[in-house]
Amino acid sequence: MIRTPKAALLAALCGLLAACSSTGIDDYRGTRPTFDLKTYFNGPLMAQGMFQDRSGKVLRRFSVQMNGSWQGDRGVLDEHFSYDDGEKQRRVWTLQKLPDGRYSGTASDVVGQASGRSAGFALFWDYTLRLPVDGKVYEVRFDDWMYQLDEHTVLNRSVMSKWGVRLGEVTLVFRKGAQP
Repeated sequence: MIRTPKAALLAALCGLLAACSSTGIDDYRGTRPTFDLKTYFNGPLMAQGMFQDRSGKVLRRFSVQMNGSWQGDRGVLDEHFSYDDGEKQRRVWTLQKLPDGRYSGTASDVVGQASGRSAGFALFWDYTLRLPVDGKVYEVRFDDWMYQLDEHTVLNRSVMSKWGVRLGEVTLVFRKGAQP
């Protein structure tokens, strides 16, 4: 097979990109503390966060008051958002703990079903959210990585995208048992 310099360069770039593949949930297997969504998101929690556009500029800040409750492997997480511009929002998740560290979830503004998987101190959660912006609603993909730092703290980093194009990031810090 004869390769042109352009084809050889393209093949080399594809190989380089494959070598730089992203982190998978199994990379965290065996780390501690072990993150169990059912245990952590049970009872009162609060979070503070921000949304950054793809350039890194912070566009919104917010706080969230939450309460989680479980009966067996089914849970409800009731979230109340307060944004820095005065907007209020509520999302109620219905969660299901599945075998092998997997989870599923639904909410009224989630398209279809969210799916997640945990290993060690990390949980990867992905879903498509109907996101209202300036009177229009967009379906935006969220790839959430949650990391349990200790028994009280989880750090959450979400990448938002549409048609494979990165729109921005949401960063949250959850505190279990914290009061407003």
